[in-house]
Amino acid sequence: MNSDDSAIQFGVVPPGIAKTMSGLQLLTGIIEGTLPAPPIQKALDFRPVEVARGFITFVGNPKFEYYNPLGSVHGGYTAALLDSCMACAIHSTLEAGYSYATIEIKINYVRSITCETGEVRAEGKVINSGKRIATGEGRLFDSAGKLYAHGTTTCLILTL
Repeated sequence: MNSDDSAIQFGVVPPGIAKTMSGLQLLTGIIEGTLPAPPIQKALDFRPVEVARGFITFVGNPKFEYYNPLGSVHGGYTAALLDSCMACAIHSTLEAGYSYATIEIKINYVRSITCETGEVRAEGKVINSGKRIATGEGRLFDSAGKLYAHGTTTCLILTL
């Protein structure tokens, strides 16, 4: 983790509290540190840094520990980061009392990531949000704006 992340509290927002908050309120609380960050954020060293209705940005730090046998960061890291940003973009549009579940993701890998790539930025945005189904897209860039991967998601909207 980055040294500035040492004060982050990790955990799960209790369901009784989560269902009283809009998705935007919940995600803002995680970014501001008033709500616990999900444990995957610690495990894969990525975090949300900006959120607005229908849009979110995550940053991540690819590490050598994430390498596959081919000498680059495993595609699962990229998929997890894009899945998170795309689904959270959808979550940011949901009113209190609603949640979501990812039904499908598709990831297009444009180039490999290594630990020398440096910090990566994943931007997710909503394509369409209906009563039961929402779709979103995401793009993963390095600090120079070079594209590494992009994807789409479909999520089922659930009543809590």
